[in-house]
Amino acid sequence: MPEEKAYLLDANVFIEAKRRYYAFDLCPGFWECLIWHHEGNHRILSIDKVKNELDRGGDELKDWADAAPVSCFASTNESSVISEYGRIMNWVQAQAQYKPAAKREFAQGADGWLIAHAKVHGLTLVTHEALAPEACSTLPMPNVCEVFAVSYVDTFDMLRDLETSFTWEPSA
Repeated sequence: MPEEKAYLLDANVFIEAKRRYYAFDLCPGFWECLIWHHEGNHRILSIDKVKNELDRGGDELKDWADAAPVSCFASTNESSVISEYGRIMNWVQAQAQYKPAAKREFAQGADGWLIAHAKVHGLTLVTHEALAPEACSTLPMPNVCEVFAVSYVDTFDMLRDLETSFTWEPSA
């Protein structure tokens, strides 16, 4: 029997879901599903740097993240994660393909930390970013994941793998 994947979620997974297809008022089951898969079988989590990004929103997504178990947002303050993050950032800085602004933006956000945490813990990164080998103005996470052998999927592939479906019930 194959080992079950565990998933590490990027901020854009939460933000896009809230803004669009899994808004809190339309699909509360999505948000319940995330917590259930974290608490029940530890297959979904994110990191403290993503929590910091969600906190800056000051909206219902921040409220949801504040109410979630603290363990949903793992600490990146581990020597192995910090070391891997350093390797990733050294690689990023050495790439002439990417503009300095793209490198700065990557270094200032959670992206490098997500990839480092996923690599160290054998997690699959969940993001809406797409592989873009020719990119130079941005530094898509999948480009870095490819170099560091970190697997990645989008939200929908994760939900399918978790055998999740959301059903509709008529209002009273």
